[in-house]
Amino acid sequence: MKVTDSTPTSIAHALRDDLLDGALEPGTRLTEEALTARFGCGRHSVRAGLQTLVSEGLLEHQRNRGIVVPAVTTDRIDDMCSYRSILEIGALRLALAEGADFSAVEEAVRHLESLPKEAPWRHVIEAHSAVHSAIVEAGGNPRVVAAHQACQNELNCMLATIRAVFSAPQLAAMHRHLADQLKVGGEAALRALEDDLELGGRAAMHLALRRRTAPAHLG
Repeated sequence: MKVTDSTPTSIAHALRDDLLDGALEPGTRLTEEALTARFGCGRHSVRAGLQTLVSEGLLEHQRNRGIVVPAVTTDRIDDMCSYRSILEIGALRLALAEGADFSAVEEAVRHLESLPKEAPWRHVIEAHSAVHSAIVEAGGNPRVVAAHQACQNELNCMLATIRAVFSAPQLAAMHRHLADQLKVGGEAALRALEDDLELGGRAAMHLALRRRTAPAHLG
C-alpha cells in the first residue's frame, strides 16, 4: 500500500492494512531501512509507527531479530479464540436476556454480503469484524465492549490467515445464517454464534496453519 503521508499514524495504518491483507506473513522481519525507503521518511517516524503496532499486539520485538510479524501458533489461536468466545457468548446472553435489537448485526451482515468475491481481504475482515462487534455492543455492557475492542486488531490480523480456506461469499453465507438465528433467539442464537466462532474462527485458523506448515510434497 502506497501512502503520501509519512506520519507515524499513516505508517501504522498502511502496515496494518498489509497485515489484514496477508501481505506480511507471520515471521516476516520489518527493517527500518526498508520502511524509511518505502515511506520516504526518517527513522523516528518509522519507529513510532512500528511501536504503535507492537502495542496493539500486531508486531513484536524479538531479541536479535528486531520487529517481526508474530507467528500464528496453535496455542495462540486457542488462547485468542477462547477469550473471544467468553466475550461474545457472554455479550449475546446479555443481549438475549434484555430482548436487544439486532438490527445493527443485520446491517453489518448485509454489508459483508455486498462485498465482491475479489474484494481486498482487509475489507472482508473489517466487515466480518463489524458483525461480531455489533453482537457484543447489543449486550449493552461497556466493559465487555471495551475488552472486545482491545483485542480486535490482533484478532483481525490472525483471521487474515483464513483467506486460505474461506472466500468472502462463504463468510457472508455463514453470517447470514447467524443473523437469521439471532432473530429466532434463545438457544438457537447461542448455538449459531458458538458454531460461527468455532468453524469460522478457531477451526479455520487451525486449518490455515496446517496448510501453511505442511511439507510442500503434501500440498
